[in-house]
Amino acid sequence: MKLSHLILAIALGTLGAQAEAPAGYYSSLDGKKEGELKTAIFNRIHNFRLVSSYSNLPQYFRVTDVYPESNRWWDMYSDIPLYAPSFQGLNREHSFPKSWWKQNGSVEYTSAYVDLNHLYPSEMKANTAKSNYPLGEVDMSYTPTFDNGVCKVGYPVQGQGGGASRVFEPADEYKGDFARAYFYMVTCYQNLTWNQSYMYMVNQNVYPTLNAWSVRLLLKWHREDQVSEKEQMRNDKVYSFQDNRNPFIDMPELVEYIWGNRVGEVFHLNDTPDPVGDAELETPVNGAVLEFGQVAKGSKTTAKLLFKGSNIRQALQLKIYRGDTDMFSTPVSSISATQVNSPEGTWLTLTYAPTETGMHTARLLISGTGTDGAGSRGVELRGECLDVPTLSAPTALAATDITSDSYVANWTIPESETADYFIITRTRYNNGVPTVEEIISEGSGELIEEFNLSDSESYSVRSVRLGYESPESNIVFVSHSGITDANAEVPFTVYGDEGFLLVRAATDLTDVAVYDVAGRLVAFLATASGATEIALPAGVYVVTAGSGTSPVKVTVR
Repeated sequence: MKLSHLILAIALGTLGAQAEAPAGYYSSLDGKKEGELKTAIFNRIHNFRLVSSYSNLPQYFRVTDVYPESNRWWDMYSDIPLYAPSFQGLNREHSFPKSWWKQNGSVEYTSAYVDLNHLYPSEMKANTAKSNYPLGEVDMSYTPTFDNGVCKVGYPVQGQGGGASRVFEPADEYKGDFARAYFYMVTCYQNLTWNQSYMYMVNQNVYPTLNAWSVRLLLKWHREDQVSEKEQMRNDKVYSFQDNRNPFIDMPELVEYIWGNRVGEVFHLNDTPDPVGDAELETPVNGAVLEFGQVAKGSKTTAKLLFKGSNIRQALQLKIYRGDTDMFSTPVSSISATQVNSPEGTWLTLTYAPTETGMHTARLLISGTGTDGAGSRGVELRGECLDVPTLSAPTALAATDITSDSYVANWTIPESETADYFIITRTRYNNGVPTVEEIISEGSGELIEEFNLSDSESYSVRSVRLGYESPESNIVFVSHSGITDANAEVPFTVYGDEGFLLVRAATDLTDVAVYDVAGRLVAFLATASGATEIALPAGVYVVTAGSGTSPVKVTVR
């Protein structure tokens, strides 16, 4: 891992620590109803700290939208495995389309443009298909115009769409996420003027803002797909960046008071009946061990602990004591009884940030577990810190077991090194046009499927240990004639991405030249090998290399 990447990861990890709403954050909502309640929420959340810029959103997504204990992007639009820190193949997607509000350049409109509460990473094709269509349910009596198995775009069912020709329907497991993002947007930005050309789901008013068919749809999705742990954790992380929260995630019942079956009722905070019966904390049990695993010195990792019980009378108090207390931390000092008594319980994310190598332990003291508020129990916290690993590039070996539609990619690493897993960079060449994907493997060989004998492809490998990546291996090519190693003579390939182009070849290249459309030389490399990135502004370029190679035309976004 580059030093700059390490510093960024540490900085983002610090900024992205879990941060629940502070006491009194929602106190101004108490005693309000209907439009007055919605405006009280608006006043609470609409002034927030802007993230640095739209172009830097991926660095925030690396905290808010990556699977726990993994570097895979959490993409609600596709199931294509893409991995951070690379943002290749992804877009910054406004779930609430930016074309729906007028772009007049004021602070409020700029805030909506970079508000993480409705911005997510999205696979490019899904993002393009979504366009600025409204949410809705696709009429499956017609063939959808887009369907990747996760989301789809097509004609709306009767009564939906608001006059739009198509609607965007997310996967069932994310419909509530999108509904609550839309509830947030029409509340946080109820002061904006909507674009008259895209009034599919909204009206030009402060309350209720959403039109009738949208309310029915979003309520349905909100009720059927309830708040998930993913949303709760993301809400906390966004709050750590922006200092504002999505209240419809924190308190899902607010939706009913503003648009649902409790319209007309006055909303009161903590309006829950007193528990009846003996207090019981089902989990964590006394003496449980929370394992953080191994982490490199200078890095950190997290582990989650479920708190679930019944009839807990008061907030549980938390304290880390005994042992390496400076190595472990909890984001909160207490957990409310309401959270613990809820049917799903609540998760606490603790952090292990060691400053020296070795085994480290501490204890988490949980107080207030009894019916009378007394009682306590302890959980052991355990982690191991190792030196930052020194990783060599793996050696990619010839593919084996080549069939008409698959082969096995192979590689080795030095015997003195250990890897947690490997990242295979697979590049398929169809008429000279490369398609790149990354595959995670835990072994030293991986079955690669959907191989087309009429095309050729290549692979290279990186090892990963404690979150650090090795340099890339040599490139191995697989083709219809069998396997050729990295010394084989094959045409070099070039493809463009956002802000750079990538030159790939099996052999060392000489005299790599990049020209713009006016014929001006804009970049030159005397030699290049493996995979070489060249930073360039958006535009169309022509790349040549050495003698006997054909020029390649490429677009940089």
